Amino acid sequence: GRLRVLRLDVTRARDVREAKEMVLSHLPERGFWGLVNNAGISTFGETGWLSMETYEKFADVNLLGSIRTTLEFLPLLRKYKGRIVFMSSIIAYFTLGNGIYSMTKAAIEKFCDALRLEMKKFGVQVCIIQPGNYARSTRIQPPVSAEEIWSELSEEEKAVYNKEYVQERANFFNSILSEGSTNGHEVVDAMVDALTSPAPKARYMVAKLKEKALVFVCALFPTVVMDSVLSYALSK
Repeated sequence: GRLRVLRLDVTRARDVREAKEMVLSHLPERGFWGLVNNAGISTFGETGWLSMETYEKFADVNLLGSIRTTLEFLPLLRKYKGRIVFMSSIIAYFTLGNGIYSMTKAAIEKFCDALRLEMKKFGVQVCIIQPGNYARSTRIQPPVSAEEIWSELSEEEKAVYNKEYVQERANFFNSILSEGSTNGHEVVDAMVDALTSPAPKARYMVAKLKEKALVFVCALFPTVVMDSVLSYALSK
């Protein structure tokens, strides 16, 4: 009886405004406490395989959608000293075939870093969730089809790559998807802690040990080391 569901397209300013109006019309006595920016989409493809329209769509959903929603609710969050939670990813640190997704998550990280510092003086906590591979839980990324990818490539890209290469990359990416965890509740638990803990973490990395190790290597070792590790993985 306390749950209210509404349609919200984070790329539409009107939808976001209407969401705020709904919240205001049902505001509890203790005010507005938490905002979770979870909307996101994913796809596979090397840089030149994707159109500019695709880049714009991903930026609008994964990055600007979170910013658009945050800005709309920021006055309420400041007033009631609430919490803002953002869905990032360990892919913000490195990429294996989905650079467009990594790009948006890295940008979200930096937006949150600035926002977290700015909101401290208002008593507003800003938290980032960094899941590992939960593709089997979220279905955010369906298995990729080499045939579909090839059919959508420009003639210039087809002159550089061949079908065998596209098939190899698709097989590699699909194998990563198949290894995704089915324990999606682990990510939800991190969201709940970020919203309810008296002392929430700035970042919640919810990932397997080998994924955390990869992030550790990326963060602390020279870029040439990380490039070598990822190039080796891709070659296999």
